Amino acid sequence: MTDHTPAAGCVSGTWRWTRRLLLGALVMGVLIVGGTAVRVWQVARIDDYTPADAIVVLGAAQYDGTPSTVFQARLDQASKLYRKQIAPMIVTVGGKQVGDNYTEAASGKLYLENLGVPDDRILAVETGSDTLQSVEAVSQALLARGKTSVVLVSDPWHSLRTRTMARDAGLKAWTAPVRTGPAVYTRESQAHGIFRETFALLWYQLTHYSADFKYTADQ
Repeated sequence: MTDHTPAAGCVSGTWRWTRRLLLGALVMGVLIVGGTAVRVWQVARIDDYTPADAIVVLGAAQYDGTPSTVFQARLDQASKLYRKQIAPMIVTVGGKQVGDNYTEAASGKLYLENLGVPDDRILAVETGSDTLQSVEAVSQALLARGKTSVVLVSDPWHSLRTRTMARDAGLKAWTAPVRTGPAVYTRESQAHGIFRETFALLWYQLTHYSADFKYTADQ
């Protein structure tokens, strides 16, 4: 026999509204994540060669002064932009892990010098252990020198997050990402990069903290 008491009706109504709220929250979550992923993909496809005050190379792993293949791809792109006269200087950035002899910034500077970029055209900002710390350190260094615009060089999928952070840090920023290297070799690496950066960007927008993911040692 069905219970038609007011209490039963109240419980049933509450459960219906709870299900609707949960479904609505799920749909909103899917839309937010999906929309962010699309933006990550869209900005990854942009190559903006507008002249700037500086070219900023985001750091990556280095091994006793030798940049990893991920880092080399970024530095090669920065050198290409410099030769195209996109900016009069290149900024390398990144600190070092315990036991390292070189910072990411220093190893990047050495690599660029070997490519023929003059020493006095490279600024090594040797601080930062994640993207946010690095971007904020670069912003402080450049703004102190009266420089306000940058073209950011990193992996394509990293572009939207670095651009967002740079603009939040007071810089006018656009991106010219790498088109070679491990980050873009395969469909799998591309999908992994979009997935990773989607959630890293959402985390930054929610908390204003960085959420970086390490590359494997062979990169």
